[in-house]
Amino acid sequence: MTKKQESVGMMKLTLVTDAWEPQVNGVVRTLATTARLLAERGVRVQIISPDQFWSVPMPSYPEIRLAMTTRRRIARMIRSFGPDALHIATEGPLGWLARGWALKAGFAFTTSFHTRFPDYVAARIGLNPERVWRVLRRFHGPAHAVMVATPRLGAELASHGIAQTRPWARGVDTELFRPDVPPHPVAAGLKRPLALHVGRVAVEKNIEAFLCAPWPGDKLVVGDGPALDGLQKKFPQAHFLGALHGQALASAYAAADVLAFPSRTDTFGLVMIEALACGTPVAGYPVPGPLDVVGEDGFGPDGRAPGRVGAVGHDLADAMTRALGARRADCVAMGRRHGWDRAVDQFLAALVTGDGQTVPQLPSPLTLSAVA
Repeated sequence: MTKKQESVGMMKLTLVTDAWEPQVNGVVRTLATTARLLAERGVRVQIISPDQFWSVPMPSYPEIRLAMTTRRRIARMIRSFGPDALHIATEGPLGWLARGWALKAGFAFTTSFHTRFPDYVAARIGLNPERVWRVLRRFHGPAHAVMVATPRLGAELASHGIAQTRPWARGVDTELFRPDVPPHPVAAGLKRPLALHVGRVAVEKNIEAFLCAPWPGDKLVVGDGPALDGLQKKFPQAHFLGALHGQALASAYAAADVLAFPSRTDTFGLVMIEALACGTPVAGYPVPGPLDVVGEDGFGPDGRAPGRVGAVGHDLADAMTRALGARRADCVAMGRRHGWDRAVDQFLAALVTGDGQTVPQLPSPLTLSAVA
C-alpha cells in the first residue's frame, strides 16, 4: 500500500475468528480474501485467530484448533490495536471471549453466520437442533448486525429469533477460476461424463449420497477429512485426489462435466460459484445453498441466468443428469456475477464503529488506484 493509499483509508478493524489458516475451507477462504481486499482499500486489519495461541484439536474435527486463552489476553490484544470496528466471525472460543470483552467494554460489534451448527451437530451426534439454536441466539443477540451470505439464510435466522441480519455475499476469484484453465491431467483416462465433488470429506457433507448415485461416467472427489479412508474403502471405483489448491483446484473444476453438491447443511457453498466460473454446471438438492446459486429451475436464484447453469432435485442423480444440459458459457456468466468487490462493499456497509455508528464510506479500489 502506498502512502497516498494510507492517507485515504485510515480505518482499523479487528477480525476475530476461530477458523483460519492452515485450515482449508470456504469460511477461511472468505475471511482471508476479505482481509486482503480490505487491506488493499487502506483498512488496517488485525486478525485474532487460533494460530496465535496454544490450542487443542476440536473433537471429531481435528483440523480445527480450539484456542485456549483468556478474555484478559484478548482484551489486551484488542485494546493495544485500538480498532474502530470489531467483527466476530465465528462462534468458537475466541468468538465468545471477544464477545464477552465487547459487552463488558460497551464496544459495539458485528458477527457473521457461516455454518449451520444445529444441522451439523444433529448430523454428527444426533443432538436436538433447537438446543443449539438457543446457544446461537445468545451469541448473536447483542450484535448490531449478523452478516449472512444469502437472503434465504437471513430469513431462516429470523425464524429462529436472530433478526438483525445484513447481506454479505460471497465472491469468486475470476483470475484463478476461469473457463480456459487446462483440465486436470487425471481426467484424460476417465470415463465421461465426469462428476466431481469438492469439499471436506466428512459426514456432514453427505458425500456418500453422491458416491451412491447411479452415474454412467466416473466420479472424482477432491478434498481431505475424517471420512476419507472409509469412503475410499467403500467406493474403490471412485477417484480420490486429496486436497487441491489454486491452479490444481481450478483444473479439477475445468475437467469435470458437472459438480455435485450433496450437502444439506452448508450456508452457501463457495465451491459452487468457483465451479461455475470455470464453466462447470452444478447439481444439488433443493435446499439452501444450491437454491441460492443454481435456483429452483436451474436458471439462477432470480431465474434470470442467460441459460441453464445446473439443476436441483430430490433425486441427485437426476439433477446431475439435467445439469449436463447447461452451456459452459452460461455457467461462466453466472459465476462472474459473484464479484469480490461487491462482497467487500457489503461487509463494510454492515460494520459499525465501537460506539454503534455506521462506518464511514471507504474509497473503491478504482479510487485507490487513481490516487496511487
